[in-house]
Amino acid sequence: MIKHRILFIAGIFLSLAMAAQDIKPVQFNFSKVDKGNGEYTLKIVAKPTAVKLFSIQKISDDLPVNTSFSFDSTIKKYLQDSIAETGSLQTEKDAALNNTSIKFYTDSVIWLQKIKLSAGDSIRVKGSIIYYYKKGESIESAEQPISMQFQYKAASVETAKTVALTDTSFANKSWLLLLLLGIGAGLLGFITPCVYALVPVTVSLFLKRSKTPAEGRKNVLVYALSIILIYTAIGALASIVPKTFWNNLSTNWIFNLFLFLMFLIFGISFLGAFDINLPSSWANKLDSKSNSKSYVGIFFMAFTLVVVSFSCTGNFVASILGLAGGKAGNFGPISGMFGFGFGLAFPFIIFAFFPKMLTVLTKSGGWQNALKVTLGFVELAFALKFLSNVDVAKNLRILDREVFIVLWVTIFSLLGFYLLGKLKFKHDSEMPKNDWGLEYIPIPRLMLAIASLAFSLYLIPGLWGAPLNAVSAFVPAAGTQDFILYNQPAPSSASTGNNNTAVTASAALPPIKYVKRLSNYEPLAAKQNNLVIYYDYNEALAAAKVLKKPVMIDFTGIQCVNCRKFEASIWPDNAVISTMKNDFVVVSLFSDYDDEELPDNEKFFSKALNGQVITVGDKNEDLQQKLIQASGQPNYVFVDTEGKLLVPGGYGYNPTKGAKEFAAHLENVLAIFKKENP
Repeated sequence: MIKHRILFIAGIFLSLAMAAQDIKPVQFNFSKVDKGNGEYTLKIVAKPTAVKLFSIQKISDDLPVNTSFSFDSTIKKYLQDSIAETGSLQTEKDAALNNTSIKFYTDSVIWLQKIKLSAGDSIRVKGSIIYYYKKGESIESAEQPISMQFQYKAASVETAKTVALTDTSFANKSWLLLLLLGIGAGLLGFITPCVYALVPVTVSLFLKRSKTPAEGRKNVLVYALSIILIYTAIGALASIVPKTFWNNLSTNWIFNLFLFLMFLIFGISFLGAFDINLPSSWANKLDSKSNSKSYVGIFFMAFTLVVVSFSCTGNFVASILGLAGGKAGNFGPISGMFGFGFGLAFPFIIFAFFPKMLTVLTKSGGWQNALKVTLGFVELAFALKFLSNVDVAKNLRILDREVFIVLWVTIFSLLGFYLLGKLKFKHDSEMPKNDWGLEYIPIPRLMLAIASLAFSLYLIPGLWGAPLNAVSAFVPAAGTQDFILYNQPAPSSASTGNNNTAVTASAALPPIKYVKRLSNYEPLAAKQNNLVIYYDYNEALAAAKVLKKPVMIDFTGIQCVNCRKFEASIWPDNAVISTMKNDFVVVSLFSDYDDEELPDNEKFFSKALNGQVITVGDKNEDLQQKLIQASGQPNYVFVDTEGKLLVPGGYGYNPTKGAKEFAAHLENVLAIFKKENP
């Protein structure tokens, strides 16, 4: 046993002796610091071990014993400035060096090398440190290799690009969506009674009065192209209106009241109460000009169709222009109206080139009236949406969320019963009968009835606060609902470990300004999870300084459809709402809140808006322009406690991105904030 112990102790001493021989005179530690936007710092910590480590500062030209760095030539273009050195520098005269003053460290020294990368760069910083040290009375040198990988994926920039998709890439693609919507609306307009009944007469007229079938087809083609040209011209006229005009018009309560009355009148007309027609003198004058066999005459025939079919197509045109206003640049209204004209005119071309198909056309009659009545119910539903915009803008609180939903449930339930033949209107025909004389429901009507009644059932839970994501952009905000049954508190964030962060935010500096008015538009997810929302930027910044949290600015609008979509589809996600609640100070700034004027001492001239800032909405729009030089909502912008942007640009609505992407964006912003505010 004693022998074993002696051997064990001897082994320990032998290991220590070997380790002592392996101890380097200087220990090095390498790390990198991400400053954001492609800026990095290579941090090198050197710790001398019972030696004097010479500084990088030269002693003299005759005595080159200073520490130096050597990097590969391939990466020198990424290096910024010279190496910085920090530490407790000592100086003393060395007798062995003819009393020359030497500069050295006996404790840790830090060397910092700045590196700048462009988005997508991936490099390995390679090189070496040639360092000198004094051990005892001798001066020795050694070399330490450097090898560290740097990669700039530009996460924050890419996230910012996601935002830009809302107003650039996706907006540029929206013209195609508007084109397709226009074609669909045109085809639907074609089968309305005002147009459908004219097809056999119009096509036959061209074919019979032409000398050859080829000439007849050519004339019909000119007729169809004229229809497309007329509607495209309408879109072109709408496109020259500035985008800001469309944004302001869409939120103007007078314009929304006009749309409500228009859709209400059209809806009641479609139900059979009365007919709407433009002055007959207009049609007669155009018809007189269409008697010529020239192309000019054909153009006026097309113009006559546009005028006389207004009662059936006017609502389609208004809807497309309303959707297209401000989207896809100035090309939005043009693409939408071109699509509508194409959808309306294309069947004329088909029947002209294949005239035998005219014989299979279903005669106009009961099915077309059923289509008109169906459209009438839909028109009434949309009319309520525009009335809701008026109610919101003027804060009347007549069409609160539950009242609106009740009316929609009623409208679509009645539509379902009508399609099943349980309701009759003025111009309705009898339901078709089978061989035994019994009435039956055609399959298309049955499918539409099922869809309408199912939609009504889907809406009912919304009376108790269900989010109704499919129609969240249309129903009023959850803040107007008196009773919310569904409460889903968000889990606390792992980064804070605090369930009461929202309460703390409120207790620190509770929101005061505009709360009484704007809390009516609080998103359902915020209401269910007790998320504290500020409505004034300065209040939010003050709270952020107290709580030491970044600020999430929600640039939104009272009547912003895409804002409601984002709030309904993204905010309820657990990862999103918990991060917002626990790690951010959230402020919603309404760019269309123009009911309240600023005090005189807060009014100013805005260079960004090129106008006077008078209302709260103006002030919020000015801030958005200053921060990200962009308009339109929603836009989520992130700043630190001093109001400095954490990531460039804003994060806007993009239907191709979901809650996962936004949650990742929030985490990225939070990481940047923590790096800058350790």
